[in-house]
Amino acid sequence: MTGLTAELVVDGRAPQTPALAPNGQLLCYVLAPISRTGDHLDTELWLVDTDGAAASRRATTDTAAESRPRWSADSGTLFFLSDRADRGTSQVHRLTLADGAATAVTSWRAGVIDHLALADPNMVTLLAQDEPTEQDTRRAQDRDDAIVVGEREPRARLRLLDLRTGQVTTPSVFGDRHVVELRQRPDGGLLAVLTQASSDNDYGPRTGHLHLFNPTTGATVDLGAVGADARSLAWWPGEDGWHLGYIALTPPVLQAGTAVFDLTVDSRVLRNRTSGLPMCPTELHQTDTAPLVVFADGLNTTLARLDPTGPTTLSQHPGHLDDLTITPTGEKIAALTGTRYQPANVHVGPATGPLRKITNSRPELNGIALGTQQPLAYRAADGLDLDGLLVLPVGKTASDGPFPLVTIVHGGPYDRYADRFQLFWFPSAQWLATAGYAVFLPNPRGGQGHGHQFALSVAGRVGQEEWTDILTGIDLLITEGVADPDRLGIAGGSHGGFMAAWAVGQTERFRAALVSAGVTDWGMLAATGEYGQFEAALGGSTGWSGIGPHPHDAVSPISFASRIRTPVLILHGAEDTNVPLGQAVYFHRALRHFGAEHEFVIYPREGHSIRERRHQLDVLRRTRAWFDRWLRT
Repeated sequence: MTGLTAELVVDGRAPQTPALAPNGQLLCYVLAPISRTGDHLDTELWLVDTDGAAASRRATTDTAAESRPRWSADSGTLFFLSDRADRGTSQVHRLTLADGAATAVTSWRAGVIDHLALADPNMVTLLAQDEPTEQDTRRAQDRDDAIVVGEREPRARLRLLDLRTGQVTTPSVFGDRHVVELRQRPDGGLLAVLTQASSDNDYGPRTGHLHLFNPTTGATVDLGAVGADARSLAWWPGEDGWHLGYIALTPPVLQAGTAVFDLTVDSRVLRNRTSGLPMCPTELHQTDTAPLVVFADGLNTTLARLDPTGPTTLSQHPGHLDDLTITPTGEKIAALTGTRYQPANVHVGPATGPLRKITNSRPELNGIALGTQQPLAYRAADGLDLDGLLVLPVGKTASDGPFPLVTIVHGGPYDRYADRFQLFWFPSAQWLATAGYAVFLPNPRGGQGHGHQFALSVAGRVGQEEWTDILTGIDLLITEGVADPDRLGIAGGSHGGFMAAWAVGQTERFRAALVSAGVTDWGMLAATGEYGQFEAALGGSTGWSGIGPHPHDAVSPISFASRIRTPVLILHGAEDTNVPLGQAVYFHRALRHFGAEHEFVIYPREGHSIRERRHQLDVLRRTRAWFDRWLRT
């Protein structure tokens, strides 16, 4: 039996974005390292036969960042992005299966963001920013590059690539709007185009519009505004004409459950097709007939067909079912999924299940001793049904308790713990279980998987009922003899980091805490974070909401810093734009001011997620050492 090391956790590779050929015979996926060792993340494209007759094989031999595999309609050509010619600048490449040759088909100086092969075999649509002008180049060289906010902001535009000539044209459509997503009608007709007023994550997702675009004539139709954070376009035919669907937040609050919205194109009637369901749509996928919907369903996942009368369940899957890809008929699917004790791999099969694993990207984890993982179901103080996971120390059963318990709160808050493999580069349940800890992974209200109202309930009330939901679960584990009440720790990243910072300002029950990329002041986050107004919906107000105190002050951990007696480890990426470093600096200064025990670690060059190998190793080792220091004595 091999022991788990930090190197084993971060040195692996994971499959991403599988793409089924339309004929269902071949699948392409990206194989990406978990950590980065240089300036670029080198990824690879792999091909595998879906019948399992042959092992996966490299599609190219380049050292490059390769991504976004897309098939031609006849399944004979694979288009993908690669930066092999100019690292950091991706171009569309074409791999012809008949001869195995991969060649670049664009040389757009700004790089290509995304692409979509059309029904016309000679045409590919591109999403790309404008190429720099001679004046832009000269200004950059002269450092005469003052940024005037609102002027010349980078925007992706729809462009057309003619494969016969290599010429890229830019139709004069959608004004100065930022193009987000494209989807062609299954019959090869019009394109649905999703745009935003800006690429700014604070403003853009609140300004979405749907359009129709005729790639032959260039004609456009504006279908009007869509819900916040719209994505996942899909067409389907109905008795009343074509329907166009998408996933978006349920209005009017910017913290809410997602829904599938169905627009009848001819009549412009818009309906919420998943209203009242106790699960949350995460992906919507087009077929030749009715679309398929992936639902986060408690700790597991449901795949359904969106019929005229509502979603019809096709299959249910343990844990996650991510990055679904389907054939045009909808009969064969592939997705990333795993088990409690196996990491996600590409699985393929009928939409009705079962699915068969066709990749094995992390054989080095075979034989690793893991803690027993089990689902938890319990009720909140107000009677609301809740769920979560418990992972016991390696080699132990619940009857061997009580154990030191670390509660790890998920981010989002619109996220969830699913009943899947819990081992990641950040502090995770199996990483701590190998060190003798029991780990509680709660799904408090505000998260995904239990419908719209469950998610909506934390808007303007973060740290309230969601906090008591977590405490109720901890108390249950203490009562059952699993957790030692004198050896409790709490941890989390992003919104989970907020909850860890909040916890230690509300109680002295925890002997140690980890706050990773955590929110400590909601007003400052609304003002400086890249998703400002979405954060304001959680905190309840902004700093410009008149003379304070403001509602967000009452739910910000910084307001309770004088109460903190628990030792806190603070980790943060220096270049984080989601939750800027200032949140951690503010918390550090407050804890220093009040003489609270803490350690503050900044990771240079890192954003909201830590990507560099040495930094990931440091995170794993440092956090386990931190809990060992305080919970083992």
